[in-house]
Amino acid sequence: MRKTPFHLVEMSPWPLLGSLGIFCMPVGFLLYVRQNSPHLLLFGLTLTTMIAYVWWRDIARESTYQGYHTSYVVTGLKYGVTLFIVSEICFFFAFFWAYFHSSLAPTVEVGSMWPPAGVKTLLPFSVPLLNTSVLLLSGVSVTWAHHSIEEGKYFNSILSLFLTVLLGIYFLLLQYGEYMETPFSVADSVYGSTFFIATGFHGLHVMVGVTFLTVCLIRLWLHHFSKNHHVGFLAAAWYWHFVDVVWLFLYVSIYWWGACKYSLCKALVL
Repeated sequence: MRKTPFHLVEMSPWPLLGSLGIFCMPVGFLLYVRQNSPHLLLFGLTLTTMIAYVWWRDIARESTYQGYHTSYVVTGLKYGVTLFIVSEICFFFAFFWAYFHSSLAPTVEVGSMWPPAGVKTLLPFSVPLLNTSVLLLSGVSVTWAHHSIEEGKYFNSILSLFLTVLLGIYFLLLQYGEYMETPFSVADSVYGSTFFIATGFHGLHVMVGVTFLTVCLIRLWLHHFSKNHHVGFLAAAWYWHFVDVVWLFLYVSIYWWGACKYSLCKALVL
């Protein structure tokens, strides 16, 4: 067998079982909404969580103990994470397109104004501004963790990454409280639908990012990362910075600019 610097993965049941669990989630969600039957949704969530755990466990073993993640493999993983983040940018671009398409030229159905007539928006300098500060601070702490790992400062890396996870959880709690007090719903014209779709999917990405960083925190505690080999943490940090940047665009466009009356915004632009 010809030797190669790339990792030729062994046969694994996790991709097939993982796709099954992921498929059960949207189908189960539809059954839950239409028939109030949560069983398939819970099964999909449970199966996906279990598969994610054992799959990540195998990858951690291949990287840390078996030495399969050579420099060529690490480069490929970095390209893969970059392309994944690019696909996520395109995903959110669609939401911003829908929002600005409706807000820059509001139709008569929404009162020819933005926000639409009858919609009371959130105050941009209250909880949304606090959320922005929390995410920006988490971006600083995850950068601190990155530099601490590269410098071999174990305690500082643990502390800063733990702080990042706490800030991410705090952001989710603030977002949940904001949703409970929002004076409009997803059914309130195009403003409500674009608001909850864009911010809701961002919250979902924050949950994924917190989970990713928590896994990295556990691996860091177990000494899986070194100065020259921490591509798993690097992927999580890149993803977290992407979440930060998306929130800045959401805050400026939806919370701050979108809270203005359309006539006032138009006057400011002109």
